[in-house]
Amino acid sequence: MGGAHDGPHGPALVVAVAARAVEGKATQAVLDAVAAAFGIRPANVTLVAGRTSRDKLLALSPAPLDAAERFAALRND
Repeated sequence: MGGAHDGPHGPALVVAVAARAVEGKATQAVLDAVAAAFGIRPANVTLVAGRTSRDKLLALSPAPLDAAERFAALRND
């Protein structure tokens, strides 16, 4: 994770990936990175909004019980 900021949907994580924004590769890399950070399978991370935007809204389903704590810890890195 690359930090935090206030995004268009509220508090947000900055996720830096090396994949190029071609054919959804960067988006998939973001989904994979978020899944790893929250300790869940990539299939449990869904893109809700922002397919072609730098700002993306993701859903974790099911979210881990400690999701809020993990989010807070990642924002403080």
